[in-house]
Amino acid sequence: MPVLSVRLLGPLAISRNDVPVTLPSSRKLRALLAYLALAPHPVSRSRLCELLWDVPNDPRGELRWCLSKLRGALDAPGRHRVVTQGDTVALDLSDCLVDALEVSKAASQGLGSLDVDRLRALAKLFAGDFLDGLELERSPHFNSWLIAQRRRFSACHAAVLGRLVASLPAHSDEAIAHLDTWVELAPFDTRGHLALLSNLAGRGEAGAAEQHLASAERLFRSEELDFAPLRAAWRAIREQRPGSSPRTQAACLSTLSPLVATTVPGPVEPSHASLAVMPFVEESGGTRGGLADGFTHDIITRLAKLRDFFVIARGSVFALAEQNIAPEDAGRRLNVDYVATGTVRSPSGRLIVGVELIEVRSARIVWAETFERRPDDIFSVLDDIGNSIVSSISAEIETVERNRAMLKAPSSLNAWEAYHRGLWHMYRFTQAENEQARHFFAQALQLDPTFARAYAGLSFTHWQNAFQRWGDRDRESALAFESAGHSLLVDDHNPAAHWAMGRALWLRGEQDGSLLELERAVDLSPNFALGHYALSFVHSQSGDPRAAIGSSDHSRHLSPFDPLLFGMLGARAMAHVRLGQFEEAAEWALKAAARPNAHAIILAIAAHCLALAGRLDEARGFAAAIRKTRPDYCADDFIGTFRFEPDAVALFRQGARLIGLN
Repeated sequence: MPVLSVRLLGPLAISRNDVPVTLPSSRKLRALLAYLALAPHPVSRSRLCELLWDVPNDPRGELRWCLSKLRGALDAPGRHRVVTQGDTVALDLSDCLVDALEVSKAASQGLGSLDVDRLRALAKLFAGDFLDGLELERSPHFNSWLIAQRRRFSACHAAVLGRLVASLPAHSDEAIAHLDTWVELAPFDTRGHLALLSNLAGRGEAGAAEQHLASAERLFRSEELDFAPLRAAWRAIREQRPGSSPRTQAACLSTLSPLVATTVPGPVEPSHASLAVMPFVEESGGTRGGLADGFTHDIITRLAKLRDFFVIARGSVFALAEQNIAPEDAGRRLNVDYVATGTVRSPSGRLIVGVELIEVRSARIVWAETFERRPDDIFSVLDDIGNSIVSSISAEIETVERNRAMLKAPSSLNAWEAYHRGLWHMYRFTQAENEQARHFFAQALQLDPTFARAYAGLSFTHWQNAFQRWGDRDRESALAFESAGHSLLVDDHNPAAHWAMGRALWLRGEQDGSLLELERAVDLSPNFALGHYALSFVHSQSGDPRAAIGSSDHSRHLSPFDPLLFGMLGARAMAHVRLGQFEEAAEWALKAAARPNAHAIILAIAAHCLALAGRLDEARGFAAAIRKTRPDYCADDFIGTFRFEPDAVALFRQGARLIGLN
């Protein structure tokens, strides 16, 4: 079969066996091709119309025309790559060479494991900006996506060049050429400047290095960026032994590099909170090693998988610990926001782990806990304690950051703060607060279009609008799906992105796809409590009710004070109804309704479960509370909110009749 190639890194182009394939001049067609090529899931036609067309006379007709032209360009005899199913569209490019997908795959697998030839091949794929020269007028959603992708692939390009330079022979012309490209690509990335200065010095070209330094200084000052750390780094290079290699000089600069990186921000990284987990200490003699070191490594790995915030790598924290540097001092040296410390004791027949989470800027302990277990199965016990520590650290940092964002003026928020301001409003679960949350998530994405969690938050607000019937369900479901898709495009390894997509697919009635996405979320991060809760939510209605109970319990164990705790409890209640355990359902539903932020749907779960348990007076009390705000609320509203199997529908209708909600 002829080899089909699609170039997205540079001006869009298609070739078959190295022969260019002519495309119509339509910019919308090119935008559609690129968007579908990177989309991780089929995209609805309505979303594509909203994305690319500014309400023309016949957007679906124009979409059909574009798809027909794409078939002509991409399909081959017996091989259809434009796949339409129902209302969705997808591209199957699995047997094609797509430069952007090649780069994405390599980045996800880790550039550090690639050899020089592979790095060279990746570098050659970058023929320009992603979709160079392709912007659309009056298409803000597409242009936001385009900006995000350009930032993403620009960062990938810089990372490839950095790895390539580090792998090439010292002083080589090829290394210098790649360094020049790196600096041109990311003019405010101090790592590129440092590497170039070091390489020039190693070649004995101090004059060229001085010229580059002067040019860089003018550039930094024009943007009012602090240049002093970079000049100090150059002085350190000049003071090294003449003739030393660039790698030797770079190693000597290792203490300066963190200072430069924190003073002069990189071009694409959002200002996330950061955390260092210092090695846990065995209290018997104050030593490290063995159990304590393994436990620390496990916690660092689990926290990194959550992708909530930046987690300092194991090597850095262990190196500082070897120098007997106090945790607070280590936090300042690493320039992180939080430091976690811990101790491990093993008195006879017990295992005791103590943990503290410290806010570096104030030296305040924001969370501390002691876990004590009998070590009957040491690995199981450590896993259980590790779950609690990781989830607690994540929840405490989110709470501190959320509260801090609320104290700042909305106009002064950066992307990280705007996202947490959105969380604060989102967890109030009212229509007005949900709209405020949507506003702040959108603000975060304007500031940083590569912020996957902000896209997931935006998807959540649209999901709430659909679920609570605060807006048109079909439209809000489509928006929830689109925002989740953006989150996946930005960071396919973020569990929150798969969580958002799983919930969006549930709204669309695609249970199998929903469960696959939610299982992917918890596979990526077993400590992601919301993923386990969402699995419980879906299984409680039309899946396996016993699995729903297990997932509900696990989500509450991971996050016992979660803002969505009412949902975790409510899902367990609905699962008990499907098992015919009405009294258990009533008890769990009461716990859900007692949560301070429980909304009307949770009260409706309580009313129906209590009615089925024969506790009619309590059930009627909840029904009356619902009808104070929704006078016409009835069983059809309740059942229409969820996706129950027929046997569960019959049970809930029976409960509704008992208390007058039929």
